[in-house]
Amino acid sequence: MRGKADRMWRGAEVHVKRILWLAIAGWLAGGAAVLGQKPPLLPEKDVAALANELSGETAKRNLEGIARFHRQRGSQGFHAAAELVAERARAYGLSNVAILQFPADGKIFYGTQRSRPAWDPEYAELWEVSWLGNTVVGEHTMAHFCCDFKTKIASFEAEPVVLAEDSVGNIELTSELVDVGEGTKESDYAGKDVKGMIVLASAQPGAVQDLAVGKLGAAGIVSYAQNQKTAWWGEDENLIRWGHLETFSPNKTFAFMVSLKTARGFKERLARGEKIMLQAVVKAGQHAGNYEVVTATIPGADPKLEDEEIAFSCHLDHQRPGANDNASGCVTILEVARTLQKLITEGKLARPSRTIRFIWPPEIEGTVTLLNARPEFAKRIKGVVHMDMVGGGPETKAVFHVTRGPMSLPSFVHDVAWAFADFVNEESYKFAATGEAKYPFVAPEGGKEPLRAEYSTYTMGSDHDVYQDSSFGIPAIYLNDWPDRYIHTNFDTATNIDPTKLKREAPKA
Repeated sequence: MRGKADRMWRGAEVHVKRILWLAIAGWLAGGAAVLGQKPPLLPEKDVAALANELSGETAKRNLEGIARFHRQRGSQGFHAAAELVAERARAYGLSNVAILQFPADGKIFYGTQRSRPAWDPEYAELWEVSWLGNTVVGEHTMAHFCCDFKTKIASFEAEPVVLAEDSVGNIELTSELVDVGEGTKESDYAGKDVKGMIVLASAQPGAVQDLAVGKLGAAGIVSYAQNQKTAWWGEDENLIRWGHLETFSPNKTFAFMVSLKTARGFKERLARGEKIMLQAVVKAGQHAGNYEVVTATIPGADPKLEDEEIAFSCHLDHQRPGANDNASGCVTILEVARTLQKLITEGKLARPSRTIRFIWPPEIEGTVTLLNARPEFAKRIKGVVHMDMVGGGPETKAVFHVTRGPMSLPSFVHDVAWAFADFVNEESYKFAATGEAKYPFVAPEGGKEPLRAEYSTYTMGSDHDVYQDSSFGIPAIYLNDWPDRYIHTNFDTATNIDPTKLKREAPKA
């Protein structure tokens, strides 16, 4: 096992360095050189300075720190991650470091978006308890359980992903498990009395709660929803996938997520007529809180242009560990910031004419909030490099994409990004094939395989959509991995992150 882990670690180290390179170079170029130049758009001395300073290892160490936290919006875990990023930004010498706070209570709107209240889970465990049978006493049947013989099914402390987001309750109950199939249609409950029971459903908890809990009186939900299906989705039945309840549903409840293996075991036993008794203990709730957005800058040098900004964006929120999604994007722009600030301070790079801003928000809703609550940001930002999943090593099966914006928002920035991606593709392949290349962008603790980035047409799904929406009309480059076999699961760990890939992605921006 140790040998395999070491190989995975070394493979993970490589991609970090490559991502970092691709994220930086485009915006520094400023269109001042000829596209056919090798390396493109930048003077050779600048390329050498970037290649020598960018560190996939530094990025990955920061990733390991962020991945410790369960980073749900408004939660204590998100705040801890935000503090970590802000501390690093200050240590790297960035300017205007701040954690901006915007009230979120379920009532306030930002643009057309209704803010979601903060959600803080404190404790949750799910146990199977032994059922000793029924005893008839007069006209009543009494069930007997032996809580001394329990099997732990799920623990929030061990794996936070087991508790569905927006679970609410301060409860301890023991109840029977009832299989309701998908759980979204009334026909799924035909002939089944689920009042006071825990239902086992294949759909996302949010799609089940109003019918099962609100209408039919179920006490809670156990879900094995198989989201993010790819060619590999059914191969590892031990994966526990991220689940969600509806934030604004009046039918507040709790839901546990279990693996496909656990669910199949439950279903087989229930089909044989076996009674399964579960004990659920949950302490979690919604409350008025804040959206928090970390931001920092490298001020521009040109007085006429310093109020114009180029932004590096990611999203900081996710369940723990959430390494590729999206601690990888967060630490890559942090490493971009560290590298540029250090080289500028040392006089190895000229300070950019425009200000460079770095933004770490909750996904989509945090960006919507920022641009609506602080319209000066939307006015200043002229282009965005957005990173959402950029570090997946070979174990993830990820393909790296340089994704252009919509045709309705044409911009040269997409071509600039691809010029550097193509350069890194060529250099990294040359190094992998021959062992020699001037700019292989390899991290010492990483792999040596070629990057093979793909130039992709516009796709939706992350904060780049918000910037490019007609409300703001800001061109954006979207750097992303897809597919990723471990996205939104408990296996999205730092072990699978490649520092060489992270290093190579930075220059694309």
